[in-house]
Amino acid sequence: MGGFAFAAPLALIGLASLPLIYWLLRVTPPRPREIVFPPTKILRELRPEEESPAKTPWQLLLLRLALAAALVFAMAGPVWTPAGAIAVSAAPTLLALDDSWAAAPSWDRRLAAATALIESAARGGAPVAVLTLSESAAPALGDAGRALEKLRSAQPKPWLPDRQAGAEAVTAFVRANPKARIVWISDALAEGEAGAFAAALKKVADAGARVEVLTDGHAPLALAAPANDAASLGVDVLRADAAGPGAATVSAYDSKGQIIGRSQVSFGAGLRAKATLDLPVELRNDVTMLRIAGENSAGAVALLDARSKVRRVAVIGGAGLDEAQPLLSPVYYLDKALAPFAQLREARPGAVDPILTLLAERPNVVALADVGLAPGETYDALARFVEEGGTLIRFAGPRLANAADELLPVRLRRNGRVLGGAMSWETPKALADFEPASPFYGLPASKDVSVQRQVLAEPDPGLVGKTWARLSDGTPLVTAERRGKGLIVLFHVNADTSWSNLPISGLFVDMMKRICAMSGESVPLPGDDETAPAASDARVYAPLKTLDGFGALGAPGPNAQAIPAHFEGPASAEHPPGLYGAGDAFMAVQTLRPGDALTRFDFRAAGLAVTELTASAPVDYRGPLLAAAILAFIADALIVLVLSGKLRLRPIAATAGALLAFGVLAQAPDARAEASQRDREAALTARLAYVVSGDAKVDETSRMGLEGLSRALSLRTSFSPAEPAGVDPSKDELAFYPMLYWPIVASAPQPSARTAARVAAYMKQGGTVVFDTRDALNQHPGDAPTPEMQWLRTFSKNLDIPELEVVPRDHVITKTFYLLDGFVGRYASGETWVEALPPESKDQASRPVRATDSVSAIVISANDLAAAWAVDKHGQPAFPLTPGGARQRELALRGGVNLVMYTLTGNYKSDQVHVRDLLERLGQ
Repeated sequence: MGGFAFAAPLALIGLASLPLIYWLLRVTPPRPREIVFPPTKILRELRPEEESPAKTPWQLLLLRLALAAALVFAMAGPVWTPAGAIAVSAAPTLLALDDSWAAAPSWDRRLAAATALIESAARGGAPVAVLTLSESAAPALGDAGRALEKLRSAQPKPWLPDRQAGAEAVTAFVRANPKARIVWISDALAEGEAGAFAAALKKVADAGARVEVLTDGHAPLALAAPANDAASLGVDVLRADAAGPGAATVSAYDSKGQIIGRSQVSFGAGLRAKATLDLPVELRNDVTMLRIAGENSAGAVALLDARSKVRRVAVIGGAGLDEAQPLLSPVYYLDKALAPFAQLREARPGAVDPILTLLAERPNVVALADVGLAPGETYDALARFVEEGGTLIRFAGPRLANAADELLPVRLRRNGRVLGGAMSWETPKALADFEPASPFYGLPASKDVSVQRQVLAEPDPGLVGKTWARLSDGTPLVTAERRGKGLIVLFHVNADTSWSNLPISGLFVDMMKRICAMSGESVPLPGDDETAPAASDARVYAPLKTLDGFGALGAPGPNAQAIPAHFEGPASAEHPPGLYGAGDAFMAVQTLRPGDALTRFDFRAAGLAVTELTASAPVDYRGPLLAAAILAFIADALIVLVLSGKLRLRPIAATAGALLAFGVLAQAPDARAEASQRDREAALTARLAYVVSGDAKVDETSRMGLEGLSRALSLRTSFSPAEPAGVDPSKDELAFYPMLYWPIVASAPQPSARTAARVAAYMKQGGTVVFDTRDALNQHPGDAPTPEMQWLRTFSKNLDIPELEVVPRDHVITKTFYLLDGFVGRYASGETWVEALPPESKDQASRPVRATDSVSAIVISANDLAAAWAVDKHGQPAFPLTPGGARQRELALRGGVNLVMYTLTGNYKSDQVHVRDLLERLGQ
């Protein structure tokens, strides 16, 4: 809660003296007026009636009482603390900061509030400790400088921390500092043991500590359980508060960062909604990332790996009497098991050779239900399919039990094994638990599954390494072997219910899904190499790329560790969300697991009061009160001089009027002098400039971006620009700046016709304007123009812009300093447009721009260039990139260097192809 506080409340006792001061001032008249002796002067100025003042005028009395009260209040040290602001305290302070992905969207606000807290503690002379709840180390008290240093190094983590360790750290801190002050800047989520941490805070508060809880009111959104099935690509969208956002937009990205689909989702009254993208299978298989638009956090990102691709599966059954009863056919059970996650292919009735017919459709998986293979064209085609990377799944049956082909992972015994029959002493066998080396590890081995008959494998060397599933007596149920680049899997039972009830169990669906997900992967399998390490060690995936707290993919951190096959989470410091593996054989670890939910924590039920987070600092009124007292003292002295006749009002009024007039008249010359000085500096020192948009955040990003680009130019080229300048095209002279960066803000008013004329003249005189719509993530082929693009189109109607084209690969702008393929910024999916080039002549190795040998007057980008160039005062990147990575930031800086060199040198690089002809002409 906000309110007034006093640093020295005992000083308020001085207010009791005000009645005495009032009485003294009232009975003490002002000093009598002195009149010079000459009689004529006396007669002229004396009043006709004799009077002598008996008391102080009430105006002067009120002024002096106010002066005394101001001095008393100033000595008491009044401080006004706005609601939610950080109050000044002299107690040892512990700042507990939630640094999960849920805090990422409002991270800047949290840092500002935390900085205000540390600064307020410094004003009170209190030591400060910072505890980020993702760490387990005990916080150490120190001065404000150390606390700020630790705070600046903090970044949101892509997982929800376990606050239990933080609860223990708070308890230990209060035990060492009984009257401590604890401030928890919370993300307001119940996940991550928020209840345990709140209970620890309530306990230390009851013991005498001062506890404050701050939240920013942001309701985070997250994605969970992405699934690419046969029908569509879907993902669950979660929110923590029913009062939060009622709708969200989920965008699908391919490996190049291009948006290939969007889905709008509405929550209604619930906390979970399903976003569905109805795209062709080929496009859905290209999706590598799903992201909630406008929610920059790891929780708002879902990654898709090879397991998420929809496979084409060709299903072929042996011919027999079951064709008359299709519901009893093995193909029927396979179709039911595979249909939810695969595209099924079956040969048309009457096909001469179903296998060859279906292989022509290039499936990923071929499933043969009790099909014997004889040597010939079909056998060779199927063997070639496996060698080239296909997956062959075979099921046993009467035909296969007596077959002797080589497309099997193991050698089989003749006639198989019957369990529980009339001629058998054995009972049906159940499944044994899956071993860690098995791809089925993690699936529950249902005890309801029983096997009455199976084909047995010969006990050859290596059989154990090829076994993926076995019965309770140890006999193999599923065996597999790598063959070339492909995989052969054999179920030792039939695909119908005649030998086992496995095909009608839910376990069968999960087993088939995992086998299909492995198709095309080159991961090591059990038994691939007997000299290799144990199979359990071989099925390990090293971190490839991981998400940071803001949801950007980048290099894995030093604490990231490899994960075992079929890792199901949760994400943690050792296993952050991201991609694990190598090459194309990688698997994704999600920030949230399929069954996770977001729940807003009930602080009231925990006995804690919560206030809105703000970066507002307390306002100290001692300075204003002392200033008011000094002004009142000066006014009192002037009034006394006037009343005593030593100072006249008319000269005072004249002097004040002169000073006021001088101040008014001086404004215009000062403004003109300031503008003149600004233009003089711009003319003498080259610098980059940006257009002030009116949006403080956008303008700050532009300034930081051009500062970062200017620094890169100074380090990499011979051009050392001065500090960038913000200009107003309607007032400032633009001719001094070779390049003008103009970020488009859709909410900004359209410039006047006079301003458009000034910009057009600047462009015709050789200046280049880089318009940046910053809407690459919102652009979609076929959609209506974004608000930023519509704003630019409206403004450009008055600029006489020539025909534009996407930057060609051989344009001069792509090689003025670095050789580039394009221009990226914070985003990499947008295109860059320049003036269209004239037709390429045959004797030119590089295409020129315009006939006037000047640069393109306009460059249009959508990739938010300044955000990629921007660095903070420590030289660190200020904004995360999408898709991210140091390589993208480096390419963005190189593109900026090329833009500046292009505006400064024009077609210099293009003209180099004519140097030889010019030298020959000079020689002649």
